[in-house]
Amino acid sequence: MPERERIIFHIDVNSAYLSWTALEQLKNGSSTDLRTVPSIIGGDEKSRHGVVLAKSIPAKKYGIQTGEPVAAALRKCPGLVMASPDHRLYREYSRAMIRLLTEEFSPELEQVSIDECYMDFTSQARFYASPEEAAGRIRDRIFARFGFTVNVGISTVKVLAKMASDFEKPGKVHTLYPEEIEAKMWPLPVSELFMVGGRSASKLKSLGVLTIGDLARSDPAFLNAHFKSHGTLMWEYANGIDPSPVVTKRQEAKGVGNSTTLSEDVTEAGRAHEILLELSESVSRRLKKAGQLAGTVTVEIKYYDFTKSSHQTQALSPVNSAGDICRLACSLFDELWDGRPVRLLGVRSSKLTAEGEPVQLSIFDLPEPPPAEAPASPAALSKKPAQKREDASTAPSPEKLKKLDAAMEAIRRRYGENAIHKGAPGSSRGS
Repeated sequence: MPERERIIFHIDVNSAYLSWTALEQLKNGSSTDLRTVPSIIGGDEKSRHGVVLAKSIPAKKYGIQTGEPVAAALRKCPGLVMASPDHRLYREYSRAMIRLLTEEFSPELEQVSIDECYMDFTSQARFYASPEEAAGRIRDRIFARFGFTVNVGISTVKVLAKMASDFEKPGKVHTLYPEEIEAKMWPLPVSELFMVGGRSASKLKSLGVLTIGDLARSDPAFLNAHFKSHGTLMWEYANGIDPSPVVTKRQEAKGVGNSTTLSEDVTEAGRAHEILLELSESVSRRLKKAGQLAGTVTVEIKYYDFTKSSHQTQALSPVNSAGDICRLACSLFDELWDGRPVRLLGVRSSKLTAEGEPVQLSIFDLPEPPPAEAPASPAALSKKPAQKREDASTAPSPEKLKKLDAAMEAIRRRYGENAIHKGAPGSSRGS
């Protein structure tokens, strides 16, 4: 697969309120799965007032729409099964799903509603054969863990990932890369474009703009004259233009970590070390961006049978370089690993301190004194100087290592995340 600028996933729970209510009812002994019969979530069961918050696929066949009055839905389908919403339950399912996604797939996640989120998967994509394969694993993992389905849309920008996740449902993975816009998105009615509401769609149709393709080919100045700045936004979205980043919720950092569920179980220490290096590089970048040093490094292993183990160690002095984190992580892995196939690897840093704060140095941070020289004998003076021996005294200083890390970061910022890598400890991969 050619390297892309970004890989963005949009993960959307299919009929979230109805699915979560159905699962809870089944747990409590119900013989009817709301997802398999004409049913809705909304309003009050006794008064039959309120609006439809979610509908089953069988209910959709009766023309029932989300947001319409419950009374209207009942007229369309007199045998409609109705359940009241339980927002406490929905929050619990939502939190559990987000926790699974951040812990097992990527911490770079932006939750935009109780049942949908964006994930920047760029740094994790290298662990999988393709973004589609990774998205399929996310979908399958959520279903195996919780029992509900999600759609996953894949693209290089958020708006296209969002549009892709709205294609055929349920439980599907769809792509909408920029080169696919013309074939997959432009033939759709303009009302299906994200951020085009009912009023805007009606007005666009009155202006002769019927499809998303019509909108994309319109003159932006013409749209701006009729819709002001919203016209420009609709034109940009129709053309797949959306520079907005995935905004991870920032909290007071108690630790910085990253983990990845592997596309294939790892059975060799060398391969595990390579993955730990890439995770360490990600943790290092985030620590440096936050201006933090880590006092403790932890490695987590999840085996093929889903059993977990973790081990941590304290750094001799706080660190944030990829090399230092990786050395600690690989050492921890070698101590912890029992030889079973590994499904997930994680590296986490904690006990953070600000980079500018004074830190306690260890004796290993001090420069080595030059070796004491014995008085030279007359015979020794007559010989040529011995060749300088390669030993620990020739290892690069901490200051040189910091400069190397800074140079590598500059290359990545200019040429992309995969432009340069360090070799894992004991590996032959070049830097």
